[in-house]
Amino acid sequence: MPYWYNVDSGAVETDDDRSQDANVMGPYDSHEAAANALQHARENTEKWDREDKEWSSGGSFDSEAQED
Repeated sequence: MPYWYNVDSGAVETDDDRSQDANVMGPYDSHEAAANALQHARENTEKWDREDKEWSSGGSFDSEAQED
């Protein structure tokens, strides 16, 4: 069963009670993954920002180490 994180309410939803697409993140494989959606998105954004900054400054990063 897919799970969704509602960014407006902060609630985890299923397909049975899911809000409009613009209000949810997902799908996720578990309730826990959906509940941590914002933290995971924040971590990815910070990682990508660091990689962009390093690339822009002429450095390189290990593409093999990328997780998402």
